[in-house]
Amino acid sequence: MAWFLGLGIAGVVLLVLSLVFDGVLEGLFDGVNVLDGLFDGWLSLPVIAGFVSMFGFSGAIVMGTTGLGAVGATVIGVPAGVGTGWLAYRLSRALMSDRSGAAPRDDDLIGISGSVVTAIPADGYGEVLVRLAGQPVKLSAKSPVPVARGAEVWVEEALSQTAVSVRLVER
Repeated sequence: MAWFLGLGIAGVVLLVLSLVFDGVLEGLFDGVNVLDGLFDGWLSLPVIAGFVSMFGFSGAIVMGTTGLGAVGATVIGVPAGVGTGWLAYRLSRALMSDRSGAAPRDDDLIGISGSVVTAIPADGYGEVLVRLAGQPVKLSAKSPVPVARGAEVWVEEALSQTAVSVRLVER
């Protein structure tokens, strides 16, 4: 029974290490083309840790509560470990494929209004404050005409992720 408990504890320790050192094992084998993607699926650390811990703990429970011995504990522990590994795999795939929080793109800036926080000289750069997805974002801004601090502007073009071309709002 001590072997099964040791495997269960080793699986839990492996799971904690996989959470703390996420991606370390994958990084160790970066240059080896044969192993590309091997540690992302069924051989990922959470899947292996789930298998080992459930195999060990269920084997220890079987040995402690029945008279089946090590062979019976193994026969029951392996399917329990496989089931737990499968659940860990499915859960990690579901979490990794969640696309609900898509990051804003440069095109999302076009047409939003903002105010100038650092004056923009003609054909030079200043700063504007805009609201993107409800969050204030400060961007570098360029304008063909000088724009004073505090003026309201519209974003006409995204020059990069941190710079935009603006136009003064006509009143």
